[in-house]
Amino acid sequence: MSGLPVSAIIPTLNAAACLPATLAALRGAVAEIIIADGGSSDGTAALAQAAGARVIKAPRGRGPQLRAAAEAATQPWLLSIHADTRPGAGWQEAVANFIAQPKNATKAAHFRFELDDAAPEARRLEAMVAWRCRWLGLPYGDQGLLIARDFYEALGGYEPIPLMEDVALIRRIGRRNLVALPAAFITSAEKWRRDGWYARSARNLFCLSLWFAGVSPERIARIYARRR
Repeated sequence: MSGLPVSAIIPTLNAAACLPATLAALRGAVAEIIIADGGSSDGTAALAQAAGARVIKAPRGRGPQLRAAAEAATQPWLLSIHADTRPGAGWQEAVANFIAQPKNATKAAHFRFELDDAAPEARRLEAMVAWRCRWLGLPYGDQGLLIARDFYEALGGYEPIPLMEDVALIRRIGRRNLVALPAAFITSAEKWRRDGWYARSARNLFCLSLWFAGVSPERIARIYARRR
């Protein structure tokens, strides 16, 4: 597999329905794709292998899975991406421009948040996420994260925690070292349609508030699961 000197790292759990679109967008664009599977029972691993991705097994949870995938990576840059998210138009050029600048060796980049839904609620949520990124410097994992592997390792990498692994790493990167790339990562809106646009957003905000209040990720994960 040729392409950008980037290892795309993807945590999966029963993602057979959404993963093909993500893999199709990445295939040939990056040097390697690593799937860290948390024990799927729907054929996710076989699907990923057939698409040319490298599949490793990891303890369930985005934090442990992303950490395992990063440890297995061979490229100088890491791109974390969720299984239900696919890169949008212009993303390769944006990545190439970012990694070509030496100063970005100690920075990290994220993409614009978009949902694959035409509902007005989707546009409002996208606007809220844009505000959060602009003023709070707090992108989430579904916006992707592009970071030099050396910088990632110097920061300690993803923590092996069940929830909030993205927020924990972003906080260590620091707002001044975050760059918003001029391309979108498009995420499935299925979770918001299933749980309710406002209910799911409120739950996410509640969990974030608990994190900043010092509640443990393990307890937040239990609360998050009960509220689903």
